[in-house]
Amino acid sequence: MCGIAGLINLKGEAVSPVILKKMTDAIVHRGPDGEGLWIDENVGIGHRRLSIIDLSPAGHQPMVSADHRYILSYNGEIYNFRELRAELEAEGFWFRSNTDSEVVLHALSLWGTDALLKFNGMFALALWDRKEKKLLLARDRYGIKPLYYAKQGKHFWFGSEQKAITADPSFKRTLNIAALLEYFTFQNIFTDQTLLEGVHLLPAGNFLIFQGERQVVEKTQYWDYRFREPENPASKQEYLEELDRLFKQAVNRQLVSDVELGAYLSGGMDSGSITAIAAQQFPYLKTFTCGFDLSSASGIELAFDERAKAEAMSARFKTEHYEMVLKAGDMERCLPKLAWHLEEPRVGQSYPNFYAAKLASKFVKVVLSGSGGDELFGGYPWRYYRAANSQNFEHYIDQYYLYWQRLVDNRHLKDMFAPVQKDVEHVWTRDIFRDVFATHDNELSRPEDYINHSLYFEAKTFLHGLFVVEDKLSMAHGLENRVPFMDNDLVNFAMRCPVGLKLNNLSEAIKINENDVGDKKNQYFQKTNDGKQILRDMMSRYIPSDITRAEKQGFSSPDASWFKGESIEFVRRTLLNGKANIYSVLDRQSVSPLIEQHLNGEQNRRLLIWSLLNVEAWLSETL
Repeated sequence: MCGIAGLINLKGEAVSPVILKKMTDAIVHRGPDGEGLWIDENVGIGHRRLSIIDLSPAGHQPMVSADHRYILSYNGEIYNFRELRAELEAEGFWFRSNTDSEVVLHALSLWGTDALLKFNGMFALALWDRKEKKLLLARDRYGIKPLYYAKQGKHFWFGSEQKAITADPSFKRTLNIAALLEYFTFQNIFTDQTLLEGVHLLPAGNFLIFQGERQVVEKTQYWDYRFREPENPASKQEYLEELDRLFKQAVNRQLVSDVELGAYLSGGMDSGSITAIAAQQFPYLKTFTCGFDLSSASGIELAFDERAKAEAMSARFKTEHYEMVLKAGDMERCLPKLAWHLEEPRVGQSYPNFYAAKLASKFVKVVLSGSGGDELFGGYPWRYYRAANSQNFEHYIDQYYLYWQRLVDNRHLKDMFAPVQKDVEHVWTRDIFRDVFATHDNELSRPEDYINHSLYFEAKTFLHGLFVVEDKLSMAHGLENRVPFMDNDLVNFAMRCPVGLKLNNLSEAIKINENDVGDKKNQYFQKTNDGKQILRDMMSRYIPSDITRAEKQGFSSPDASWFKGESIEFVRRTLLNGKANIYSVLDRQSVSPLIEQHLNGEQNRRLLIWSLLNVEAWLSETL
């Protein structure tokens, strides 16, 4: 894991090594083990190194090809790099290191962008071609590793984080109000926009070519998810055995490391099964859990602390287990630092992830995470069931769009953004939602098609947002976060696995959706253990049935209680203060009553309050 930074001076002026070093210094947390700068007249490429494979100086970056044509700055892990190395050696390439970075360099020089489809792993990279005077930027299929770029005035910048770009004093920081509206609609950003005007996040599964002389940015999508019902499905037992094989293969592939490796152990089945497989290879594997002080929690929040389940699985797999307990004040303490590292808010809460990474980083440099299992295998059935009986694609969009307004509805949004209405009147968030499917086949005829569309949507948006959060907050502590569920072979299997093997009661849900209203329908939509059935069956071979058959439980803190309890004064002081930064954009008279509804116990607005706190901290740290 590493950090990428670079710039091109478009007027031909020589790159200042002082500026380039400022850019790499801004992301030193991503690579505390080494630094490299490469400058050739108006092009500068920088790198921060976190040594994971081949810790020797031979892995130093930016890495230059033997003929000095290509210069690579790369962040990630390619788990099939040894197989690719053998192919390249057969083509006549020789290697001076044992790194996957050198494999990436030679693969790109031989196969061009076709090499991206050969990589099984997570990556972001920048490759400068001195002969053609062009820059290649690329991200992995799923967007596990981020990569940003910006073109402003006489400069083109790129970096693993936005702060690498903004470290150049010539970059002018301006709030992107349209992206802020997008965030407050979905608690996420679906487009390539960021909260900084002019800074773009290269989409997952895309590469970008920037021709230095023409100064044109050309983006190409080289891969996309494709969830489809198989024409001739195999038997359930055959799917089960294949899933077992691919899951073990995926975990074992991602155990490659020259430094110590551990795993998150939340108490759920995804992280538990990963730990079960990894512990077979690493006796006394280090595992990590964050729990929550529930002394003031109520309702469903009383189930949020999974430490007891995690401890039981640690005992079962004989891991060396570490845990910490988060309290209400921990969110308040970390918020400024969290906002600086996160750079802009994305899906859900994120401070528990910050503390989990902080804990793990004290003991290991690599940690395995269970992210991706839900999105690939249907872990959120209560979402999919709402749209399973859609009449057509536009009806599906209407239903799902309304559901994914996670913070407030459009009426409240319009009131909140009234002071800047002219700046966002061109933004139609339904169109943004619909455009997620722009390159997708939208001829839908059966409930399974709509379910697969929902899986596609959530992998493209919700899961991608989780990856951005996990990358920033793990790298904040110099920690590499690996996600075995996103192994190429396992993802390909999940995309062609029948919906009927993922969801337990699809036919019943459709019947209730069509014929019932009110409490019965809403109660069914709240069922959380209908999903991931084939995954549950397979994982029961490794972990106890009380874990594999348990209700779905996310990694969430009891903020609904804390915001109107121990943290109420912090919320009031931060958000009900007329001088708060958010009110330079949002209408205070519209926002304050929504906050008071939560503080008075009238309505659960925890996600909105968290988002407002996060944006307020971001504005303080960034602008």
